[in-house]
Amino acid sequence: MLSIRKSADRGAVKHGWLDAKHTFSFGDYFDPAHQSFRSLRVLNEDRIAAGQGFGTHPHRDSMGNGSVIGPGDWQMMSAGTGVQHSEFNPSPTEPIHLLQIWIVPDRKGYEPRYDQKSFADKPAGAWALIASPDGSDGTLGIRQDARILAANVRAGDALRHEFAPGRAGWLQVATGSVAVNGRRLDAGDAAALEGEASLELLGIEGGQVVLFDLA
Repeated sequence: MLSIRKSADRGAVKHGWLDAKHTFSFGDYFDPAHQSFRSLRVLNEDRIAAGQGFGTHPHRDSMGNGSVIGPGDWQMMSAGTGVQHSEFNPSPTEPIHLLQIWIVPDRKGYEPRYDQKSFADKPAGAWALIASPDGSDGTLGIRQDARILAANVRAGDALRHEFAPGRAGWLQVATGSVAVNGRRLDAGDAAALEGEASLELLGIEGGQVVLFDLA
């Protein structure tokens, strides 16, 4: 079964400096029909104004890490037993556009952990494995039986992903337009796939997509 989550149907939050779309219930946005998808708990699309951001806040000890995330970079933070952190747009003139993703770990009590990797050199028109349970092949290691893949898709590119029995997929379109198993998705749209043997993706206008392969 393939279910479409249109961009316009997500929760919308505007704070002047922040323009956010919430796929699942988050903060002041609550939708009993969209609270999570398997272990995928938060999928926010954030646009943050120049020089603005989230002040230091807890996630239930700071690790002393600090970095700038650029295009094609992925940052992983496992809050574990608790961290405090902040996020700001370092540009004085340009807004930034990013996805904030939370995946529920397989158990509680882990020590906090941080990592960041660039996947900007990955070829277009093919899946790049970003995160995996064991962190193999240069991926980010996450504490859940989940895999995150991403692709830069050009018009006419055809990509396929097969699901093992019992697994499901969530495909998020960050930019551009694609067709997923024959259904068109535009920027901000998503597709949930359960009981599907595979995902067949075709680039229409091209853009960037993220796929979650979940137990």
